[in-house]
Amino acid sequence: MQHNRYLKWFAVAATVGMLLILLGGALVTKTDSGLGCGRNWPDCNGSLIPKEITPEVLIEFSHRLVTGVVSISILVLTVWTWRKLGHIREVKLLGFLAMFFLIAQALIGAAQVLWGQGDFILALHFGISLISFAAVLLLSMIVFEVDRKFDADNVFIGKKLRWHTIAVTIYSYLVVYTGALVRHTDSSLICPDWPFCYNETPFAPPNNMYEWVQMGHRLAVLIIFIWIAYITWHAVKEYKNQRVIYYGWVIAFTIVILQVIAGMFVVLTRLNLTVALLHSLFISLLFGLLCYMIMLVARSNYNEKKK
Repeated sequence: MQHNRYLKWFAVAATVGMLLILLGGALVTKTDSGLGCGRNWPDCNGSLIPKEITPEVLIEFSHRLVTGVVSISILVLTVWTWRKLGHIREVKLLGFLAMFFLIAQALIGAAQVLWGQGDFILALHFGISLISFAAVLLLSMIVFEVDRKFDADNVFIGKKLRWHTIAVTIYSYLVVYTGALVRHTDSSLICPDWPFCYNETPFAPPNNMYEWVQMGHRLAVLIIFIWIAYITWHAVKEYKNQRVIYYGWVIAFTIVILQVIAGMFVVLTRLNLTVALLHSLFISLLFGLLCYMIMLVARSNYNEKKK
């Protein structure tokens, strides 16, 4: 039992660490610190430890340091869970996904430093990290045996909710990409108003690519807000007896509301750094939760085949 407690604490630490990688990457982008260490990787401005510390160097070097430490932690967590919980269907796949996408995001980050990348490629960086975070989060939830508390191992999800869950999770990744594209194309403040680009002419078409990127993201957010609201209504109505589904979608709807509010204040506060990081935090938590709902769908399919 003592051994299991250590695994739980380690899983929490690895999940928090992965979240710090996500937020650290967002911080690097929002503060234009991507070249704080120059065109050098893995060293920083020609030295393993930077000799001259500027805000940009501190942010970029700290992000690299956290990524390195957390990568080792996730490798340890993967091996640990494979050995102790390998009999659980999802564990080995989640461990592989966590490591694969963590390495992929590190390589994209290194390529950006060494050679530079286009905005549309850079926008993938956050999304790839997000998959790794979701995998680590689900591993941690399995370690804590959430299924025993909420009977999540015996769920039965109807076809309607099953397909909505899969589709909205895939779509959420598109929303993440459009949000990352807004940051990497410097389109965050191209539209001074909210919810429209210019509230005095709400139905005027965008004037340039940057307005298209910004308003395309807002439209994508509106769609996912309405979609999750509908799914939550359906879950509350039809799944009162399955708490993990009921509360899972209630929490998802709460997070998407917070995400919309944070996005609004990003514009109204003119890119306040704290608000912008909260915006990244909420979408990370939402995607992680949606991936958990996907895992429940897979368990439901398995349970249905066993009957």
